[in-house]
Amino acid sequence: MAESWVNSAERIGADLHLDLAAHAGAGGRRAALARALREAVRAGRLAPGTRLPPYRSLAADLGVARNTVADAYAELVAEGWLTARQGSGTRVAERARPARRTERPSRGAPAPARGPRHDLRQGTPDASAFPRAAWLASYRRALNRAPNEVFGPGDPAGRIELREALTEYLARARGVRTRPDRIVICSGFAHALRLLFGQDRGAPGGVLRGPLAVEGYGLEFHRELLAAAGVRTVPLPLDEDGARVDLLARERAVLLTPAHQFPTGGPLHAERRAAVTDWARARGAVVIEDDYDGEFRYDRKPVGAMQGLDPEQVVFVGSVSKSLSPAVRLGWMVLPERLVGDVLAAKGEREASASVLDQLSLADLIASGAYDRHVRRMRQRYRSRRDRLVAALAAHAPHVEVTGVAAGLHAVLRLPPGTERSTVKAATWQGVALDGLAAFRHPAATETAMAATQTAMPARDGLVVGYATPLEHAYEAALEALCQVLPPAPDAG
Repeated sequence: MAESWVNSAERIGADLHLDLAAHAGAGGRRAALARALREAVRAGRLAPGTRLPPYRSLAADLGVARNTVADAYAELVAEGWLTARQGSGTRVAERARPARRTERPSRGAPAPARGPRHDLRQGTPDASAFPRAAWLASYRRALNRAPNEVFGPGDPAGRIELREALTEYLARARGVRTRPDRIVICSGFAHALRLLFGQDRGAPGGVLRGPLAVEGYGLEFHRELLAAAGVRTVPLPLDEDGARVDLLARERAVLLTPAHQFPTGGPLHAERRAAVTDWARARGAVVIEDDYDGEFRYDRKPVGAMQGLDPEQVVFVGSVSKSLSPAVRLGWMVLPERLVGDVLAAKGEREASASVLDQLSLADLIASGAYDRHVRRMRQRYRSRRDRLVAALAAHAPHVEVTGVAAGLHAVLRLPPGTERSTVKAATWQGVALDGLAAFRHPAATETAMAATQTAMPARDGLVVGYATPLEHAYEAALEALCQVLPPAPDAG
């Protein structure tokens, strides 16, 4: 009986290149089919996006029960190998493509894989966790309720429905003090910077002027954007209490990540929060608060927004790029009253950057409570990911200190001096994508730290490891690959 089934599967299932005989064993027909499909995906014979035959068709081809195929498909969907959506059938998941074999260079060094097998770069949430059903429900409700004016030119301030929903949500979840008329919708943090400092359409000079104080570590992309607008940035050293705001001098504004310093981790100390708002008030300056991952705190109560200390001196900027997806191009600026008119003038008479229908969908998602439920669910998932990363390092690389893990979607791994560059290179060869800490250091940060007091944070070797991006079924393998490329303890032979 088993022999005739295997022979039938080999013959009729050949168009899918399924060698069920090689996978026969424990678990019977369902397990053999699941193993064969899994191997076909892993080897690249079934490419991402490939639509698989319906249950009934494949069952008839293989001579097995329909439930056998359905159960095998369901198992692979749960593991992340396949995706199933009503109306579009079962498909191979859009996962990392298998590495191709490449010829060794003439000197015998192994060639790196084409594209990372494991993506541990920071800044991206779990794309598979986007709340498709909740977003679709909100989109449909918003579309059905939308007045006709929605389909005309958009208000540059953003839809009032979203600004009202954000007023309530930010007050409740982040301690922000504002009104709907003080909120301007944008497409994300980079767009907010362009509106504030120029290089956006209609705002050649920008609303604010430099020089701009920034934290000694941050995104190079933001520094490049500001440099293109002609803004000189002055780095502030960091220590265990955050940015050294006591070194602020003649700058006109300061850009901070006070809830969770990016990328080193840790909140800005309460005394420094008060000090920087006092400085801004005394000088007529502005504090720009980048609340890039304020929803994701794990080890203590959420750190509220600094904006609540003085709404007239702080520009609070947030987005859904971490909580939902960077593909949803929506963010917001909560502005001091004196800046609202200038920002709206910089933006122009019509909404040109953020989809009005997406704004209405997000407003409904927040008002219905679905956004809160999604954030709570993702907070639990990311905390579990964080805990597994910490446990893996404790077991396999206890000499590597892990920091910045009280919040966010990434951790900083402190390495022995002089090992960062070689570790990043080794990770690349092994198909592990991650960032070295040096990539985030302001070019003048080291010199500034040397000129400051002994409490300034010195430059250190380290890795910035994102734990949100890998698919769940691939996360353990990513952690194993990470541990394999870490340098040994300094006293190890």
